[in-house]
Amino acid sequence: MLLEERDRFPVNKVTFYDNNAERQEIVAKACEIYFHENAPEVEFSYTTDPETAFTGTDFVLAHIRVGLYAMRELDEKIPLKYGCVGQETCGAGGIAYGMRSIGGVIEILDYMEKYSPNAWMLNYSNPAAIVAEACRVLRPNSRIINICDMPIDLMDKMSRMCGIKDRRELQYSYYGLNHFGWWSKIYDKEGNDLMPQIKEHMAKNGYLDGIEHEAGKEQHVEESWIHTFGKAKDVYAVDPETIPNTYLKYYLYPDYVVETSDPNYTRANEVMDGREKKVFGACRDIIAKGTAKDGGFEPDVHANYIVDLACALAENTLERFLLIVPNDGAVPNFDPTAMVEVPCIVGSNGFEKICQGPIPQFQKGLMEQQVSVEKLVVQAWVEGSYQKLWQALTLSKTIPSASVAKQILDELIEANKDFWPELK
Repeated sequence: MLLEERDRFPVNKVTFYDNNAERQEIVAKACEIYFHENAPEVEFSYTTDPETAFTGTDFVLAHIRVGLYAMRELDEKIPLKYGCVGQETCGAGGIAYGMRSIGGVIEILDYMEKYSPNAWMLNYSNPAAIVAEACRVLRPNSRIINICDMPIDLMDKMSRMCGIKDRRELQYSYYGLNHFGWWSKIYDKEGNDLMPQIKEHMAKNGYLDGIEHEAGKEQHVEESWIHTFGKAKDVYAVDPETIPNTYLKYYLYPDYVVETSDPNYTRANEVMDGREKKVFGACRDIIAKGTAKDGGFEPDVHANYIVDLACALAENTLERFLLIVPNDGAVPNFDPTAMVEVPCIVGSNGFEKICQGPIPQFQKGLMEQQVSVEKLVVQAWVEGSYQKLWQALTLSKTIPSASVAKQILDELIEANKDFWPELK
């Protein structure tokens, strides 16, 4: 996507940075061939040295996974042992992942600000809500924008429900936390109200129908995602005045999630056996053949959105994006210090939030509970507090009691001893 969009976003240098040289090498060598064949004038390199990587850069596109898929598997399987949701960014698994991610994202942010203080960091690293809260607390003046592609994927689906080719034509109101939000208004570019049409579809099918199956667009169509898109019908039924983010199923129907989960084969296994093997297999094939022609690289939702956002910052386009930002009045009847996900206008000087107005009691109650979980996780990381992390798990809507929360926490501490700060 970076190369395809060079007419509006001219790239002259791309550097890959990782702290895992062996894993990086496979992808980087394949990309080196791809760049040589498709854009030899673009300088491409890869490194494990922060100074080399972060010097002279304008944008840092960050998407890290501290602990790799081995730890994600534990995030999912440990809670399931106790009859609780096992998911990458929600519930106990999301809390465990957040405790690992905070230090890694702050480290990268500090490298950027040391070597390229005028750069922007566009962060995709999960769990975005916890990472965003940590950045608010620990690096409040940093040039970092936390983003998520899930609402973009859902807006693609809603566009297809209405026969609209490009989601960028949609005008919308949205409020919530990351992986925890609702659309309250959706219009087309002429100002026509699309909510009745979308609501009718959601009541019958959820987000199913029109899922992309073309080559290179399998990002969200594994079996677990089919379940998620279908379950959105029941999530929608809880409040048919709004259109929900799919992740709300983990909080509103945790019993269903546990009942339909295989504790021996979770989403992490699905990804390791699917997407990861496919990507690394394609890279090894490119290296072996010495050419990226017919290599299977296709831009997806992640690439589209991140290029659009980078363009807005570079070219002052003043486009609308969903960002995770300090509330500070965007939702006036909600915690002003919360990191909310709301539409923003983005230009070369950063973002301006679009006020969403007061939100209903149902959403407000759910959000207050969840934002307290996220704040307690960050406090636990900063203070090294066992008590705060136990409270965070106890408060999660996915965990039934303090005693179960403590059992899960003690096992997560043992599993994460190489990644978490010591808790006392």
